[in-house]
Amino acid sequence: MRMIYFAEYAWVDAAVRSGVVIEVADGRITAVREGAAVPPPGAEVLRGLTVPGLANAHSHAFHRALRGTTQEGSGTFWTWRDIMYGVAGRLDPDGYLALARAVYAEMALAGITCVGEFHYLHHAPGGTPYHDPNAMGEALITAAEQAGIRITLLDTCYLSSGFGAAPDGHQLRFSDGDADAWAARASALGERGHARVGAAIHSVRAVPADQLATVAGWADERGAPLHVHLGEQTAENDACLEAHGRTPTRLLAEHGVLGPRTSAVHATHLTGEDIRLLGGSSTTICMCPTTERDLADGIGPAADLARAGSPLSLGSDSHAVIDMFEEARAMELNERLRTRRRGHWSAAQLLRAATEDGHASLGWHEAGRLEAGALADFTTVALDSVRTAGPPPGLGAETAVYAATGADVRHVVVGGRAVVRDGVHQLVEDVPAALADAIARVTRV
Repeated sequence: MRMIYFAEYAWVDAAVRSGVVIEVADGRITAVREGAAVPPPGAEVLRGLTVPGLANAHSHAFHRALRGTTQEGSGTFWTWRDIMYGVAGRLDPDGYLALARAVYAEMALAGITCVGEFHYLHHAPGGTPYHDPNAMGEALITAAEQAGIRITLLDTCYLSSGFGAAPDGHQLRFSDGDADAWAARASALGERGHARVGAAIHSVRAVPADQLATVAGWADERGAPLHVHLGEQTAENDACLEAHGRTPTRLLAEHGVLGPRTSAVHATHLTGEDIRLLGGSSTTICMCPTTERDLADGIGPAADLARAGSPLSLGSDSHAVIDMFEEARAMELNERLRTRRRGHWSAAQLLRAATEDGHASLGWHEAGRLEAGALADFTTVALDSVRTAGPPPGLGAETAVYAATGADVRHVVVGGRAVVRDGVHQLVEDVPAALADAIARVTRV
């Protein structure tokens, strides 16, 4: 399929260009030409600023069912987790397909063209495998296809309730028993045009130290991305020091987990040595600022990690909101609060974290750029909404990062196909209703 798009403005080579013609064939960009005065004949016109498709590098789709229900009263991450387990216990493959399809459609409406799904809800309640042991993972892959976006299914090893302790009742459905059984099940997952498969270590508390290398080896053999929750909670760090006499980061380093295909999610509570280990190994850091503040986790040392050599990506994690522009600016604004100083990243650097580096974190190295040969995935942000009107178009990147929200996304193209046009999803009819129906199905007691 050949298509021609005319972008009123586009972010090309880290700068805003005007009159950009984007030619597409067979799902990839074949040419990018700047300075066109008028749209070519037959071109689809994209009014606003067109940027590479946004990558949501860390998602737990079922957490979307908690939005708006966990804000009242006091508590911590651990009390929130108990509520989350209740929702997880009511999901089955059909319900998960419906919920994830609606959540991924919401992501598309917010300009997201690729999601990294950190997936550990593998089995039926009590831990009994489904007839298809990957039924839940297949539901997520199908949901992404039906919502029109790409997915990296980060199949997650989760074996323990904490440093060798057996899984509790809620966690039984997360566990395969040991890392070898996890690897055998995960190996049965097949990649598709819109879907790739990676690995994840849930955390150092959930995967015993002597099994970390099995997961890392599985990813290494396949050249697949490997993700891990790291340093999100001080209680986990303290427990790791007590159990192993070293920090979680040092433990991961000693078992071959860190490296350029690995992404450490959150990385909130780190020592100076941790930062050097992560940066020196070129491990990507996936920051999830809206979740980290929603759960009162803290502000991670993102700027220090970047200076040490770690690329940065972004995720919406628990989906308190789904808005990669908010995640991008929150990383800068959080650092301003932490240091009482402005200007840690340029808008171009923040936009790269939300696009090219996010895709690389998920194993889609051919995405995240507007250039010939790249996947034809791009998002157009209105420059005439109440949030974005006023600044000159040349400041479109700054406007998008610091003022726009997902509500300002007008068009989304994935593989050359329009998934969102004029703010309307083209594949999922009435996304709010789909969300409401799917969430009611898993929250109704």
